[in-house]
Amino acid sequence: MKQRPISAYTKVGGMYFFPRTLQKIRLHDRGELHEEHHEFLGKGFDGRLCHFLGVSYEALKVRALAGGTDDEIFAWCEQNGRTISDVDRLIWNGFAAKRGWRDDATPTLEKQKAESGLAHRSDLQTFFDYYEVDEGRAPR
Repeated sequence: MKQRPISAYTKVGGMYFFPRTLQKIRLHDRGELHEEHHEFLGKGFDGRLCHFLGVSYEALKVRALAGGTDDEIFAWCEQNGRTISDVDRLIWNGFAAKRGWRDDATPTLEKQKAESGLAHRSDLQTFFDYYEVDEGRAPR
């Protein structure tokens, strides 16, 4: 059975989405990632996160598949990209958790909600909100 990734709200290194990106890499490598996520690998949040960390998605993928804990891979990102400060975490988490709410991505979010039969859910105002419900978790 194909799997959905863990919640975007899960943190490693104090940063949202990082563990989700790693899990998607690992699940895809094993052929276990739900097909709906394939087209977004290395794009969207994955791509923005890698850019923010200063590492390429391909390099992160190679490192993740080499093994190690999520914390070890985050440390590798800081060694091979840039050191992440508390202010950086605040900026990334604020951006990521609010993406789709009154910004340039709102039309894309609304389109995805409609395609998933969730257009009626006005409580799903961000991509993180949408992921929670679309992937079978309770909204936060």
